[in-house]
Amino acid sequence: MSTRTTTTLVLIMIVGATIAGLLLWDRLPDQMASHWNINDQVDGYIPKFWGVFMLPLITLGMFVLFLVIPSIDPLKANIGQFREAFYLFIVLIVAFMLYLYGLTLAWSLGYTGFKMSTSMLPAIGLLFIFIGFMLRQAKRNFFIGIRTPWTLSSDRVWDKTHQIGSILFMASGALAFVGSFIGGITAFWTLMIPIFSSTIFLVIYSYILYRRETTA
Repeated sequence: MSTRTTTTLVLIMIVGATIAGLLLWDRLPDQMASHWNINDQVDGYIPKFWGVFMLPLITLGMFVLFLVIPSIDPLKANIGQFREAFYLFIVLIVAFMLYLYGLTLAWSLGYTGFKMSTSMLPAIGLLFIFIGFMLRQAKRNFFIGIRTPWTLSSDRVWDKTHQIGSILFMASGALAFVGSFIGGITAFWTLMIPIFSSTIFLVIYSYILYRRETTA
C-alpha cells in the first residue's frame, strides 16, 4: 500500500463520516453524549458542533502525525522496511476512530439499546491483534513499536522483544474480543489486565536482554 493509496482511503473515510454527521445534524440533540463510565452510563456531554466535528478532526490530526513523524525519525529507513504493514495500521486506526464516531452518533440519535463497552471491545481486540502482527515486522525506530531505552539501543534486543510482544499483543486482542461477549466490568478487565501485564513484562524483558548482551 502506497502513501497515495493510504491518503486517498483515509480522506475518503474521514470526509464520508463528516458528511454523514452533517446530514444527521437536524436529528441530533444540542448536547451529545461524549463519555461513558465503566458501567456504560453516560457521564459527559458536549455541544452538537463538537459532537459532529471533533472526532473527524482528531482522526485527521492523528493521520497527519502518522505521516509526518516517521519522516523525521533518525531511523526512518527502518520504518520503510515494514511500510505496508504500517500503512495498513493507519487505515485500521482511522477505521476504528470512525467506528467510535458512528457509535456516538447512533447513541445521540436515540439508538441506546447497546452497551458502549461491549460494542467497542471487538474492534479494540481486532486492532490489537493486528498491532501484534505489525510488531513482528517492525524494525528499530523511535516512533512505532515497544520503545524502551534497551530496545532502542540494540537491534537484537528490539527484535527479540518484539517477537514476544507480538504474541502477547495478539493474545491480549483475542481476550478483548472474547470479553466483548461477556459484558460488564469483566469485559473491561479482559482488556486492561492483559495489556497492562504485557507492557510491564516487555519493559522488564527488554532490560534483561540488554543486560545479557552488554555483560556477555
